Amino acid sequence: MRRLTLPADASRRAWLLRAGALVATVGSATSARAAAPAQRIVSIGGALTEMVFAIGAEPSLVGIDTTSLYPEGVRKLPNVGYARALSAEGVLALAPTQVIATEDAGPPAVLRQIGAAGVPVTILSANHRFEGMLERLQRVGELTARVPQATVLAQQLRADWARAQAAVVARAAARTNAQAAPRVLFVLSHSTSQVMVAGAGTSAEAMIEYAGAVNALAGFKGYKPLTPEAVIAARPDLILATEQGLQAAGGTAGLLKLPGLAQTPAGRPQRIVALEATWLLGFGPRLPAALQQLDAAFAAALKA
Repeated sequence: MRRLTLPADASRRAWLLRAGALVATVGSATSARAAAPAQRIVSIGGALTEMVFAIGAEPSLVGIDTTSLYPEGVRKLPNVGYARALSAEGVLALAPTQVIATEDAGPPAVLRQIGAAGVPVTILSANHRFEGMLERLQRVGELTARVPQATVLAQQLRADWARAQAAVVARAAARTNAQAAPRVLFVLSHSTSQVMVAGAGTSAEAMIEYAGAVNALAGFKGYKPLTPEAVIAARPDLILATEQGLQAAGGTAGLLKLPGLAQTPAGRPQRIVALEATWLLGFGPRLPAALQQLDAAFAAALKA
């Protein structure tokens, strides 16, 4: 056994004092960590929930909303309902210490009620850009005490995004002079009773443009009900939908029964592209992969 030799006289006393202070400091820090309550996070928004998982903070999650579908293990968590129609009682019943949400969450009165109950509610910008996604990721890292992990993931995503963009640019460069960027109409049809199309400032438009295409209905902001006159005038080369919307409409045949779609340059040859909703529109950490898939799907549909 190694023998510990202590300094003599005054030096020895000073050494013991320093050692005692060190033990006291370490003990206090350990006690503080033990006393600190564990985080209990409710995440409102599928992309935010993906970020929490991607940086390894999922043990802190105690609740999610209905748009949180990925990764698969997330569905085992308590669900507080649709992001736009939350109830304060449902959220507070989980005794959260933090609620993380995007600007799409609501109603605002419910969020205020949760905050008034003493639960911090952090609303993150819904900026539908790659840079906006990175900002949200960094903020989620801060809120979950996983800043190093968020930083590492952001670096990887930047590299993945550069490769995805390079593929889009290469495909655009391969077009002949007679081939303009395709015009794409995004149709949101998760309910057959309310079919919407995407205008400017939407996540759908952002993805269409990132994939080197043009939003066929950019003359208005947000979403508006589909009308046959507007759809026919838009002259889309491609129709973009979500897999959930395509299924709700009854497949390709059902979607083309919606007013005006069958009479468009995209509808006649049935050039329809459909991706999973959160994957396509979520602007989460899978964004670079989603762009690559969308770009390839557009190219394949135009060749068909």
